[in-house]
Amino acid sequence: MFDQESLDLSAALGEALQPAGWMLAAAESCTGGLVAGLVTAVAGSSAWFDRGFVTYTNAAKVAELGVREDTLAAHGAVSEQTAGEMAAGALKAARAQMAVSTTGIAGPGGATPGKPVGMVCFGWAWTTPEGPRVRTATHLLAGDRAAVRMQAVRIALRGVLEARALAADPLQNE
Repeated sequence: MFDQESLDLSAALGEALQPAGWMLAAAESCTGGLVAGLVTAVAGSSAWFDRGFVTYTNAAKVAELGVREDTLAAHGAVSEQTAGEMAAGALKAARAQMAVSTTGIAGPGGATPGKPVGMVCFGWAWTTPEGPRVRTATHLLAGDRAAVRMQAVRIALRGVLEARALAADPLQNE
């Protein structure tokens, strides 16, 4: 189901999280559980993956992850603001120290002015002694629905690796 590059990326994620005793949670919309699916395709991932939330509707984002209704009203489901709140909400709801979120327009329909097909917003949240830290990003991805979703999964996991490196850096909060 997943190509070797994706499986290697998932295994690298486990190698980055497990020695620190960190667990990962995923909050997914447009990827529909593919992040969790790729992570759990690696044997032993139960040592570093806690749970996934598939929150496809706005109501699910609010109920399961605590995304604020005013955020959705002001910025929409496909926004860095929503992605950040999804990641922070997954971090809070799970027994995890790291969370990733995806929300976007995989296509072929669903585009709106300023939000084309292929636009995916990501959030990464992790624990620090001062409280949760959140990063967000937006990527415009090309291809059909399946291609957009798989690219998003790989970007999400690469972002977890980058966030884990930041979390391990004692200067991260400067």
